[in-house]
Amino acid sequence: MRLWHETLIKQLPRQQLLGQHRECCALRGGGWGKKHATVDYVFKYSPYKLFQYHELVMQEMLARGYVPNQNWFNPLYRGTKTPAYSTLAIVALTTPIYPEHNDDYYTECITNLLGKGIKLTKQVFC
Repeated sequence: MRLWHETLIKQLPRQQLLGQHRECCALRGGGWGKKHATVDYVFKYSPYKLFQYHELVMQEMLARGYVPNQNWFNPLYRGTKTPAYSTLAIVALTTPIYPEHNDDYYTECITNLLGKGIKLTKQVFC
């Protein structure tokens, strides 16, 4: 389980993009707060930040012609098995969404993708 550096979302191959959607759905639902070394940092922040990240993923899915369930565009929604939040304070959008998505994390993600045989074009961010 991994949240790819947000600048890579537009370049992710189909499998990784759709996998990222599934990961976001799982984390927003019953997976919220469940320890996992690679994504534990998300639990330090409001679930609204995860919604913001997930929205980037879903916008890219729409741009490619995929149709995510519209319920996921509601920040309170947590899937069919987990009750929705009754309220969730809006958090200002930051760039990056997660401060952990820095230069080192970008390199870690690129290395991980290369290990899967996926080579992406270097992006300038910050």
